Amino acid sequence: MRLELNRRQAGVALLATAAASALACPAAAAAPYVWRNVKVGAGGFIPGIVFSRVEKDLAYARSDMGGAYRWDSRAQRWMPLQDGSPVGNDFGVESIAPDPVDANVVYAAVGVHRREPAAMLRSRDRGVTWERFPVDFRMGGNEDGRGLGERLAVDPNDTRILYFGSRHDGLQRSEDAGAIWRKVDSFPVGGQGLQAGGPTHPGLSFVVFDPASGAAGTPTRTLFVGVADPGGPRLYRSDDAGASWTAVAGGPRAELSAAKAELDGRGVLYLTATLGVGPNGISDGQVWRLDTKTGDWRDISPPRPLGGFMGISVDRQKPGTLLVSTLNRWQPGDTLWRSTDDGRSWKSLREQARHDVSATPFLNWGNDKPDFGWWIAALAVDPFDSDRAVYATGATVYATRNLTEADRRRPTDWAPWVEGIEQTAVITLISPPAGPALLTGFGDISGFAHEDLGRSPTLQFTTPVFANTNQIDYAGRAPNIVVRSGTPHEGVGSEGHDGSTIAWSDDHGRSWKPLGRPRPAGVAEQASNPRMDLYRDAPITVTADGATFVLATPQVVISTDRGAGWKPAQGLPLLLRPVADRVDAGLLYALDFDRGEWWVSIDGGASFAPVPSRGLPADLARDKPTWREQAWPLKATPGRDGDLWLVSKSGLFHTADGGQSWSRVDGGLQVEMMDFGRAPAGSTYPALFAIGTASDGTRGVYRSDDQARSWARVNDAANEWGRRFRAIAGDPRVFGRVYVATDGRGVVYGEPGE
Repeated sequence: MRLELNRRQAGVALLATAAASALACPAAAAAPYVWRNVKVGAGGFIPGIVFSRVEKDLAYARSDMGGAYRWDSRAQRWMPLQDGSPVGNDFGVESIAPDPVDANVVYAAVGVHRREPAAMLRSRDRGVTWERFPVDFRMGGNEDGRGLGERLAVDPNDTRILYFGSRHDGLQRSEDAGAIWRKVDSFPVGGQGLQAGGPTHPGLSFVVFDPASGAAGTPTRTLFVGVADPGGPRLYRSDDAGASWTAVAGGPRAELSAAKAELDGRGVLYLTATLGVGPNGISDGQVWRLDTKTGDWRDISPPRPLGGFMGISVDRQKPGTLLVSTLNRWQPGDTLWRSTDDGRSWKSLREQARHDVSATPFLNWGNDKPDFGWWIAALAVDPFDSDRAVYATGATVYATRNLTEADRRRPTDWAPWVEGIEQTAVITLISPPAGPALLTGFGDISGFAHEDLGRSPTLQFTTPVFANTNQIDYAGRAPNIVVRSGTPHEGVGSEGHDGSTIAWSDDHGRSWKPLGRPRPAGVAEQASNPRMDLYRDAPITVTADGATFVLATPQVVISTDRGAGWKPAQGLPLLLRPVADRVDAGLLYALDFDRGEWWVSIDGGASFAPVPSRGLPADLARDKPTWREQAWPLKATPGRDGDLWLVSKSGLFHTADGGQSWSRVDGGLQVEMMDFGRAPAGSTYPALFAIGTASDGTRGVYRSDDQARSWARVNDAANEWGRRFRAIAGDPRVFGRVYVATDGRGVVYGEPGE
């Protein structure tokens, strides 16, 4: 039966008149925007941290997808160093190397993935500005093996000379401070070449110089290079400044990969070796000590039940004292091993360590206390202070100021060292009209309700905890009702991790209840209450009054009793995803991208019927999302019944009559995703925000105050974030404020400055 929309025609006519009037008004030029991070505090994987050896309190951190950071001791915060770069692939930092003589100089090898060209970066002002030098070999800053290293090293006696251990193309050398690179043909391992598909190559894992083998102004004669590729020797040595190389006999078992190494002032090289290159999949490993003067090897491995080792750092103030991290030791969990006698004996720090995560409470993961950590590849002891050490996990960076307490069998105290670091992939976000300013869905860390944008939120999405929150929605007229869906947390069975993949809230997203909670053992599945949470990628929406949940399983189902029972939506074809009207609780819409059909429900999703629609793009099939984390292209306008926008590759389309007629709005911007903000002064229609590309080719964040007739860019050359955009949300309570989900730099928000 064809749906009748006559009861709304009068209201629709008024909407169309208002829209036409608004389009006659030019958009106001956006005032210069001020941009800040929504504070979470780290949240992602930091594979490497390096202290400068020439200046106290100077350190650099490299992330796998969020660029590099420098610790600013005066400001007491980490400074992001690449926010002004528009090159997305540069945000995977394969290696970072502070100059060992000039504290102002630092180098970075950058490339997220081998699909895209890589580059070397050089800064002479501590990363405030960079010179970029494209290279003809590829990198993998966000690929397996990213915790190896450091691959990039500066000759401490002749700082014009740099070496880089590449993944695919052997050993690379620069003689002009990183501008031009050439392969070292004399090095015996030439690389396996670029591999387009399948697993990546780990290649050469580290380069270490022996400063004592040279004099200032002349190249260092002795250096070591580790090999992580399978087969052959694990370590090579040159004693003629790289002219020739010999394999170092002995050492780790042949099937292991050289992972990390450090050389102390006595000429003792400490090395970790792994079975697998991480950050996952490491099942065994060893720690070795090499006296580089005598060639004597010694296996000094700490106890290693399961898992392997990765991070290693020596105490520059106390020869023979070192730290080693385990990796993938899932039971009883990873730890740091400390030795004060050259590896003859070891003490695990895990058992007595105390972690204060009050500044970033999400690290509790809904439990009483935080875990010690996992994916511990980055590990460093401050070369100027034996009591100061840092290690990074898959979610944060921890630092201590009382490391030597372990030598007296006392606890060591750790706290997140993350002020300024926002290293996360954000999948989705919404800014509702009431309650917390922002609700976010993150990869790996579930999501948050942000009451204060400048503080790490205390309200993590728990009960249930998701690994990824892929989608969030709220009821248009009852915004206290919020729903979310995602993928389950791996720790099913632990507190807050019950395996649910859909949840709802009745307090604006501050607390949650699972939908489709697993039944107790022995309870049979009922036809009216199937395990809807088994559809781990199913998006969920809610009608405008908050009364009905609509779940886009292959056959759309609805619940009017908070998930106690589910019924199929009658008439709607399979594999469609409804969108709820923001005003009329009876109205939902669904677009069949494959057939070009428009479906409408006027009874809260109980039934749908096709409605004739004109003006939609002819090639809708190419607009159909194919990945669960893509922004959905169909958006219902807040405060306007029957008002929707469609983001298409053919342009931006708008309807004010419930989808019966559509018009293409050409504002000179190719829109990729969009959302609504507070209406500008003198208007009742929301401002629009979008990620898109202007006619001059500039991709960025844009605002329109005249229903997409014209757009003004609101980010600038200092705020590009690699143009790695995942989602966008306008703030309905603060005019001009927009939130942008980045892929690696967390959530940023901007608003007009004074």
